Amino acid sequence: MCRARAGARAVRTYPGAGRRGGRRRLDGRGQRTAAPAARRGGGLVSGLAHVQADFQDYLLRESDAVAAHVLGTTRVPVATRLGIYARAYRSRLAEALQSNFPALAKLLGEADFHTLAAAYVRTHDSPYFSIRYYGDALPQFLAAHEDYAAAPVLAELARWEWTMTGVFDAPDATPLTHEALAGVAPQQWARLRFTWHPSVRRLALSWNVPQIWQALTEDRERPPASLNAAPLPWLLWRHELTTYFRSLTHTESAVLDAARNGWPFGELCELLCEELGEAQAPAHAAALLRDWVGSGLISGVA
Repeated sequence: MCRARAGARAVRTYPGAGRRGGRRRLDGRGQRTAAPAARRGGGLVSGLAHVQADFQDYLLRESDAVAAHVLGTTRVPVATRLGIYARAYRSRLAEALQSNFPALAKLLGEADFHTLAAAYVRTHDSPYFSIRYYGDALPQFLAAHEDYAAAPVLAELARWEWTMTGVFDAPDATPLTHEALAGVAPQQWARLRFTWHPSVRRLALSWNVPQIWQALTEDRERPPASLNAAPLPWLLWRHELTTYFRSLTHTESAVLDAARNGWPFGELCELLCEELGEAQAPAHAAALLRDWVGSGLISGVA
């Protein structure tokens, strides 16, 4: 479902919200380390471990050492048998990319996205136990690869989609209420620091990526890519099962970033004085705080 919110530039339930059980939340990224090289001469590694290490080398680096462990037939030789597993492995990684970057896949089209996925899979194995994290380096890959660097909007769209996925998968936290904030003693306000909802993210985008992404995900006519006069700050977060995003003014982005970096409320007010002047700063500080709490961005104070 989509839910409108006053003041938000755009809002949308992230694809997959209706089947949330399919995206399991993890406390950490579930990163695995590379398997240690087998010590073949010392007898420290079992025969099974030898086979597993050789098979991993074949899948990731096309090493042919594993062929010695495989029996072939006239009809199905060793290379064919191994190729079945290699193609299945790479196909699964390509499917994960398409699942994690559906708008990018739609923008490029099936054939071009398949080419991109094949190029990425050749140079990036999956270092995590969960396939959900596969593709974390795709934005950097697009920005650096000679075939895609000339279209920087692609890298930004990938970065946007990856961030949106992180917003959706972030842990839950109970938002701070206006009533709880009102209970803070006056003498504590200058030293007050905020705890932010785990889903809160910030991006600065040079292209109209959010508009492109929304058109692609809603099957609407896509606006042409356009370069902003300057990078535009964006705020992304989730409340319950709905993800929200909106653009920020320069002033709000500066204050929000400072607050997320641990500045106390008194110093945030001083920053607003520098930005807006003493006459406007108090009312603006109150308005920002009211909006942040009302949007569910803050989960606690200290």
